[in-house]
Amino acid sequence: MFFKGSTTCLLFLSLVCVQIHISHEELSTDVDEAREFLANYGATAKVVYFASYLATWSYSTNITDYNQQKDLEAGLVAAAFDREAYENATKFDETGFPDDIKRQLKKLKDIGSAALEPSKVERYNELTSTMSGNYGSASVCRPDNSNECLQIEPGLGKVMATSEDWEELLWAWQGFRDEVGIPNKPLYREYVALANEASRLNGFSDMGDYWRSEYGGDTIAQAYELYNQILPLYKQLHAYVRRIMNTKHSDHVDLTGRIPGNLLGDMWGRFWGNIYKQVVPYQDAPNIDATDSLRAKNITPLQMFQMGDDFFASCGLSRVNEKFWINSMIEKPTDGRQVVCHPSAWDMQSGDDFRIKMCTEVTMEYFQIIHHELGHTQYGMQYNDLPFLFHDGANGAFHEAVGEVMSLSVSTPAHLSHPDIDLLDAAGTDFGKETDINFLLKTALNTIGTLPFSLALDQWRWDVFAGNVTEDKWMERWWQLKQDLSGVKAPVTRTENDFDPGAKYHFLVDYPFIGYFIRTIIQFQFQKAMCDAAGHTGPLHRCDFYKSQEAGQKLKAMLSLGSSKPWPDAMEAITGQRLMTADAINAYFAPLKTWLEETNEKNGEKIGWETQDPGTDSANSEATMSLFLLLLCLVVATRFIRK
Repeated sequence: MFFKGSTTCLLFLSLVCVQIHISHEELSTDVDEAREFLANYGATAKVVYFASYLATWSYSTNITDYNQQKDLEAGLVAAAFDREAYENATKFDETGFPDDIKRQLKKLKDIGSAALEPSKVERYNELTSTMSGNYGSASVCRPDNSNECLQIEPGLGKVMATSEDWEELLWAWQGFRDEVGIPNKPLYREYVALANEASRLNGFSDMGDYWRSEYGGDTIAQAYELYNQILPLYKQLHAYVRRIMNTKHSDHVDLTGRIPGNLLGDMWGRFWGNIYKQVVPYQDAPNIDATDSLRAKNITPLQMFQMGDDFFASCGLSRVNEKFWINSMIEKPTDGRQVVCHPSAWDMQSGDDFRIKMCTEVTMEYFQIIHHELGHTQYGMQYNDLPFLFHDGANGAFHEAVGEVMSLSVSTPAHLSHPDIDLLDAAGTDFGKETDINFLLKTALNTIGTLPFSLALDQWRWDVFAGNVTEDKWMERWWQLKQDLSGVKAPVTRTENDFDPGAKYHFLVDYPFIGYFIRTIIQFQFQKAMCDAAGHTGPLHRCDFYKSQEAGQKLKAMLSLGSSKPWPDAMEAITGQRLMTADAINAYFAPLKTWLEETNEKNGEKIGWETQDPGTDSANSEATMSLFLLLLCLVVATRFIRK
């Protein structure tokens, strides 16, 4: 309804009608006045942000110039509202205020891109909107049939997930980057400049510094410490996969080198789960991929969502409301609309409107994704009664981890064979060691396999935002990081005329990736805590907390905090720990690691790959350089003394 009137009317509403305007010449120390201001802010914010989110939703589910313009207009209104709220928040002296008031006022003073002047806010929003539109609408045509053109979902995505033909995989991989990445490069250049300017106005050195701030000052060091803790397992998994890909594509895969990125099961080599059928160790063990079963039972995307909703309800958590079923985009529209298919959960900020947007296919992968996105929705519903400014996760990784915990549980043979689920025939089946190894390998492909990928992506952005790599070296640095951290290489020569980062959705919509890296670690901390609460005994990877009210209450204790407390408090609420650690994830995969080590040793594998830059980590680079200079000085000094 908001788009029937003018943008000017919305702007007037957001800045004048509801918000308290603080007019003191001196800073106010009145805590009651601050509470009233924040309450009125929250009421207005729901109106303004709902209008902004609705416009973005409309554009994402119907990519047209008209909808893009409406999205940009609503974004300007929200930015003006944020700026006004910031000005009012700075008029309080918080010294004697309670912690919850201080925390809310601090959040109001962090206004992101709204810190820019209005014309730059407009351009910033236009850039992210246009880049994501390029992503959603791009088509790649077959070289031998110009009439067969595929978009990322489901067409190109399905090619990357199912094809084992080198040339077809290369065509899809390169074609998508040509159609999306290259056109986005000049737009991304502008985006980086504006993002950094906004970050500096918010008190940060650059956008990377801004993103890392919610995790603490030593985020980079923490990330590389966690990376090093999982690296031995990753290298074993990498060597095992590399051997199998060599048997299929011997001309393209070096048994001692890196794996070409087009062979890993999706467009970006982020999740390796789609290659499971190629690398499954025990072919005769029960099939733990429920895709065939889902299709044989004629289960629809809607029914898959209903099963996900049932899972949360079984743990005593909230069901989605009727609006969810009415407003969500569960399948790709068949009316000719161009849409952004990338799965995403939306809290429309109105208090009762939660949605999911995805072009669901009936596969095990999408069954897991549904539970992940419903995890975001559950988080939003649980913190919905908090003050508006606390409507967020404890940090970005927490929001991502919640759904992944559910995905871990619903993927287990125990869950899939449960009589209520009935997606895995358990009659007379012994889920022994072979099933365990198959399951753990399948799970590792989508968890352990993605960790170096996530770190490399954000390290590249940290470098770019910090100015540590110039534009004429963007692609060189991109592939150096992927090669060194992930042991993955480009399947075809890349030059600085290409722009592969510009084909990654999260880059285009201004979304940090470090949360994905950290979530993959802490989801196992969450899972262990919930399994302990459910009374699970035996190996951690066999735990399914379906129907455990105790596990649900453990999760709810964390979810209901939203962002009202520092993230270590939220971590403690669910795990009893205050630190992020890789202990749980390594314990979960311990049987697989042992099996991989034995298998790789038997096959005579070389574990790992050569790295071009042992100092990929910024902190390690500085330490390495300092050590080098120290040694050089010692050598020179020694020679000087000898003379």
